[in-house]
Formats: sequence, structure tokens, C-alpha cells
Amino acid sequence: MVQSIKDMDELKTFLKAAGCKLVVVEFSAKWCGPCQRIYPLVHELAQIYHVKAVPTFQMFKQTQKIFEFCGADAQKLEAKIQELM
Repeated sequence: MVQSIKDMDELKTFLKAAGCKLVVVEFSAKWCGPCQRIYPLVHELAQIYHVKAVPTFQMFKQTQKIFEFCGADAQKLEAKIQELM
């Protein structure tokens, strides 16, 4: 399920509601070539979490960040998601 988040309050509410389910948060920019390649996989979110590179994916469980992935390698991203589920 893809969810577009508009602000920090909405993100906190979403993370809390997810409970122990894995939540993957992706940060991107429209001008970024790798972001444009990965865009069909996930939608863009905000830069609230001090993202240092784009695209950046942050994975959460029970509101805690458990992993961060930077880059546009869809296979590595999918493998990490499968590993953490």
C-alpha cells in the first residue's frame, strides 16, 4: 500500500497506526535521475528525517526506524523489505 504523507503529524499518526507492521518511507526529489527511475515503485515523501542522499528509503517498525537505504536499486530495496517483513 502506498500512502502519501503531507506533514509530520500525519506521518506520526500513520506510524503509530501501523503498530508492528513494517513501514517503508521513501524520500525523493523530482530533479533526481535515480528518483525518477524508482518513482513507479513508491511515491515521494518529505525531507523531515534529515535525508543526506536521494532517493532514501527509511523502514520503521513500531514507530522506530530500523533501517535506511539510499539508491535506486529496486532489487536490493525489495530484498531488504522482504528480509524485514
